Amino acid sequence: MIEQNKDQDSDQAWRTRRRRAGITAFLSGFVATLAFFAFFPGLPHVIDWGAILVSLAVGGLAQWCCQSWMTRAAKAKAEHM
Repeated sequence: MIEQNKDQDSDQAWRTRRRRAGITAFLSGFVATLAFFAFFPGLPHVIDWGAILVSLAVGGLAQWCCQSWMTRAAKAKAEHM
């Protein structure tokens, strides 16, 4: 029973780390894309709805990539143990 609680605690800790990494990846992708639209030479330097939607899409893609990479790494680590 104690071992089961340890497994649940470690699983909960992993899910928390995965969620935090996903949030960080989303915010990083979102801010980087907005900065690109705001400061890249040759662009009109206007943040419009298109830039916001693209930034949300890039942030979501970054979050998905980060979380899938973490899941794949955890599965690979579990297989080697």
